[in-house]
Amino acid sequence: MTDRTSRSVRFFGGPLDGRVQELGDTEPIVGTVVKHVHLHDGPKIETRYELGRAEDDRWEFRLCPAPLPEPETDGVG
Repeated sequence: MTDRTSRSVRFFGGPLDGRVQELGDTEPIVGTVVKHVHLHDGPKIETRYELGRAEDDRWEFRLCPAPLPEPETDGVG
């Protein structure tokens, strides 16, 4: 019998909130970031999720904070 909690991951936040997905055959690595691109009915929306372990030792993908915008340069250098 396999431990399903160790082979599946739950998403928290963003458009994938609540989704449970199988991890597959590869060994999960804490800190792995996946990108989800939403293209339906509107503008392209990209969200990123970081893989980690919950307090109950289950795998979870947590929504990453939005990256800060690049500072504008004035062309003087």
